[in-house]
Amino acid sequence: MKKSHFCDAEPAPAFSNLPSVSLSQLAMISINIRSLLWLSAIFRVILIVYGEWQDSHMEVRYTDVDYLVFSDAASLMASGDSPYKRTTYRYSPLLAFFLIPNSIIHRSWGKFLFSASVVWLFNPFTFTIGTRGNCEPIVCAMILWIIICLLKGNVLQAAFWYGLVVHFRIYPIIYVLPIILILDPLFFRSGLKPRLQNWSSRQDKTLRSSNKVTDQYDLWKALKTVFSQERVMFGLVSGAVFLSCTGLFFYLYGWEFLHEALLYHLTRTDPRHNFSIYFYHIYLHYEHEFLMVEKLISFLPQFIVQLVLIFRFAQDLPFCLFMQTVAFVAFNKVVTAQYFVWFFCLLPLILPWSNMKLKWEGLSCILVWIGAQLHWLMWGYLLEFKGKNVFLQLWLAGLLFLAANTFVLIMITCRHTYSPVFQRLGHPTLKNAEKNN
Repeated sequence: MKKSHFCDAEPAPAFSNLPSVSLSQLAMISINIRSLLWLSAIFRVILIVYGEWQDSHMEVRYTDVDYLVFSDAASLMASGDSPYKRTTYRYSPLLAFFLIPNSIIHRSWGKFLFSASVVWLFNPFTFTIGTRGNCEPIVCAMILWIIICLLKGNVLQAAFWYGLVVHFRIYPIIYVLPIILILDPLFFRSGLKPRLQNWSSRQDKTLRSSNKVTDQYDLWKALKTVFSQERVMFGLVSGAVFLSCTGLFFYLYGWEFLHEALLYHLTRTDPRHNFSIYFYHIYLHYEHEFLMVEKLISFLPQFIVQLVLIFRFAQDLPFCLFMQTVAFVAFNKVVTAQYFVWFFCLLPLILPWSNMKLKWEGLSCILVWIGAQLHWLMWGYLLEFKGKNVFLQLWLAGLLFLAANTFVLIMITCRHTYSPVFQRLGHPTLKNAEKNN
C-alpha cells in the first residue's frame, strides 16, 4: 500500500483479519444502536425546548438568526409570495418549502427536521448546530449518502443527489473533480460493481506488483478514458438535476432567485465580522468596488490548495473530501461557525486510518483549534454585544485561527495512512495479452 509522502505512517487496518460476529452479538449491537438513537433524540428535544426558554429570558439567543430568516421566507411562500421578499434569504426555495410547517404546526418544526439529519449523534458541535436551527445537517446528510452510493457503485443515484445538493447549497461543487477522478474505468466499469479494498497484507503485496504493470499505460489510458461511460452519466444526470431545479425556480422567481441563491455566493463579500482573515480588509473597503486583482489574490490560495489536495488524495475519497472542506472553509472570504459542520460530518470517515494518539497529539489538535476559536469569540462578543472597537484584535484572532486550522491539517495529514477505497478491476488489454501468452 502506498503511504502518504508527507510523513511516515503505520499500515492501514486489515479488515480481512477482523473476528467473526455471532447473531447474538449482532442483536446486541442493534439494541445498543437503537438505545443510542433514542438517547440522542431525547437530548436534542431537551436542547430545542431549552432554546425556546433561553430566547425568551437571556441576552444571547440560542436560536440561530438564520433560522428566523428561514421561517420568515417559509411564511411568505405559504402565503403564495416569493421567499426572496425576506431580505437576506439567500438559499434555494426548497429550504423555505421544507419549513412551511413552521407557520402551520410549530415554529420549531425546522429545528426537529435539521436535528434529525445529524448523523454524528453525540458531537457537541453538530447537535447544537441542528437544535439552533441551522440547515447544514441536511446538506451533510446528502454528502454522506453520495459517498455511500459511490462506494456501492450506484453512480446514477450518486449523480442525482449530487445535482440536488449543489443546487441546495453551492459549496459541494468543490467535490466534482475528485468524484470524476475516482470514476476511473480502473475502478468503475459498465456491468461490474467496484471492488472495495480489504487492506490485508496479501492484497497490499498484490497491489504493489500489479501497479508496476498498470502504471506504464496510466497516462495514455487516462487521456483515452476522460469521457468514460460512468463519468459521462454522472455529469449528465447531476447536471440535469441541477439545471431542472434551477430552471424551475428561475421560472417561478426570476433573476432574484438566481442572484440570491447562486450568484451571490460566488461573489460574496461580507463586511460583518467573521472568522475569515479577509473580513477586516472587506470591512474597511466595503463601500468601494474591489479590483479584479484583489479578488484574484483572495481566491488564488484557496484554488491552489484545492488542486494540490485533489490530485494527491483523490483515490482516498473520504480523506480527500475532508481535507478539501477544511481548506476551503479556512481560506474562504467568509467563514462562520456553521461552516465547521461541513467537515465535522466527514471526520468519522477518516479516523480509522489515522495513527494519531488522542492522549497527546489528538488532544493538542483539539485544544489548539477550540482555543483559537474561543479566543476569536471573546473579541467577537466585545465587538457585537459590548460595542468595543476591537476590529484589529478580531482580525489578529482570525489570523491565529487560520494558523490553528493549518496546524491541525498538517497533523492530520502526517498521521493519516493513505488508503485508496477501490481495487483496480484490471485492464482489458492486459488481460487479453495474458491469455494469448
